[in-house]
Order: sequence, then C-alpha cells, then structure tokens
Amino acid sequence: MNRIDRLTAILIQLQSRRIVKAQEIADRFDISLRTVYRDVKALEESGIPVIGEAGMGYSIMDGYRLPPVMFTREEAMAFLTAEKLVEKLTDRNNSANYQSAMFKIRAVLRTSEKDFLETIDDHIEVLQARHVQAGNSDLNLHQTILRSIAEKKVVHIRYFSLYKQEQSERSIEPVGIFFLNNYWHLVAWCRLRQDYRDFRMDRIKSLTMTEEIFRQQHPSIRTYLKQWDKGCELTEVVMSVEKKYVGYLGDQKYYYGLLHEKEEGDRIIMTFMTNSLEGFCRWFVMIGDRAAIHKPAELKTRIKEFVSSIAATL
Repeated sequence: MNRIDRLTAILIQLQSRRIVKAQEIADRFDISLRTVYRDVKALEESGIPVIGEAGMGYSIMDGYRLPPVMFTREEAMAFLTAEKLVEKLTDRNNSANYQSAMFKIRAVLRTSEKDFLETIDDHIEVLQARHVQAGNSDLNLHQTILRSIAEKKVVHIRYFSLYKQEQSERSIEPVGIFFLNNYWHLVAWCRLRQDYRDFRMDRIKSLTMTEEIFRQQHPSIRTYLKQWDKGCELTEVVMSVEKKYVGYLGDQKYYYGLLHEKEEGDRIIMTFMTNSLEGFCRWFVMIGDRAAIHKPAELKTRIKEFVSSIAATL
C-alpha cells in the first residue's frame, strides 16, 4: 500500500471510532509507531482536525466529515459475502437491517461495481448443517441483546434446557454473543444461578429487555472465552470406525472435537480432542458395534460401565 492510500485509510479508521490508539494503527498497517506519528502529522498539516491525547490516542474533531468514499471492487465483494452470512446465520430482523445497509452501500458504488455484484450474487450461497434446528427468528434476539449490553440493562428470558428437559425463567445480565458449531450463544450473568452461563440462542423462547440497569462490571466476551478455554481440559481420543459407517457420524464428529482422520484398510482412524469423556461415551454407543476405542483406557472403562448399566435396565 502506498503512502497516499494509507493516509486515506488511517483517516477513515480515525472516523470509525471515538478514539483510536497509535498501536492499533501500527498493527493494522504493519508499520512502526514512528511512521504512525509521521502519518498523523501529515494529516494535521493537510488541514484534518486530528486531536491527540498522550496515552489515550487520536480522535477527529466533532463535526468533521470525510467526503463520500468509493468502495473498491474487493470491498464490495466482501460486503456481499457478509450479507449472505448475515442472512442465513442471524435472525430475521438483523438480516433485514443489514440488507437495508447494503442498499445504501450499493447506492454509492460505481456502475461497473454494481454490475459486478449483480453478476456474482447468484454464485455465493451459505448453507447450514442439516442437523441444525432453526430457532425462533422473529424474536429479534441479536439486536435486543446487543442493545441491552450497550445500555447495561437486565434482560428477562424464558429458556429451555435440553439437558434437564425443562423450561425456566431467568433474569440475566448479558456479556456477549458468539457463534460456534452452527449455533449462536449468549454468555450472561445469571441472577438465578449467581454465575456466568452459556445460553444457546435457539433455545431462548422469549426475551425482553427491562428498564433495570445493572451495575456489576463484566468481562468482555473475548476475555470470558479465553478464561473458559484455559479452564477447559481436553483429552485426546483415538477411535476407528468401519469405513462404510463413517457417514452415520455426520457433522457431530466436529462437535465432539475431531482433529483429523486417516484411512487404514477398511477402517477410518479418527483423532479427537474432547472436554467431556462422559459426553463422548454416550455418543460413541450410537455406533459402538462398528467402532473401537484405541485410547484412552479411561474412556474404554466408562463405556463398559455405561453399557452394563443399560443392560441392567432391560
């Protein structure tokens, strides 16, 4: 990227947030802090009202607006790809809002870029895994949850627990949302359990943002997930399955932590990293007559005990 393009990009970045740190600019463009200081000074000398605060970062004086920016073809294509993802992987209201934003983006594109998007529109598609059950897309969960986080307002939900097979009502303080294994998750402080809980959003039956402000300071979703990952002990599992029966495992093999698989004769050797031997044990029984556990020994013992307990009930 030449310097003129970088200066324009830095100016756009400065307008995207109230305060931007010099290190953030350096990381984005892979340049030194000294170069950042020179670039910002160049913007100031060209008449851009940049405000710098020691130890804080840079900001643009209120009221200044950059003239309309033309998107590149690559940027327009990225927007189109994102639109397909938002349409299939978020709720109906969020998708409608993004589509509205896309109309505005398309409106400022050059004619050649508009024609380009029209051409490739039918050549990008996002498909969900077949086993994924659609949630209630009319609840406007994404927008409401994110607004409640920004405004620090308590949310009331009705939630169905698959493990307990029961519905409960909770007052929660939302922390953030994340997407994993084809499902959206909401992490929140549950006042009922007095602890952080992970709620799968497709199991939320109703959600209402109250007017009550919560005062407790919660970690960011990124910090929470890092702590969760550190506290999650993983165990390596190696098993083999008859080749013609591997298809019955479906996408669930990824849910249980599949790392890789290799072919050996008429069997497929599969290696997993799982955080729940109990859960893996119950899943394995589904195809246990056509598969074998190679390690760990602890899992073999659990499966034997589990099968014996089933036999005792028959």
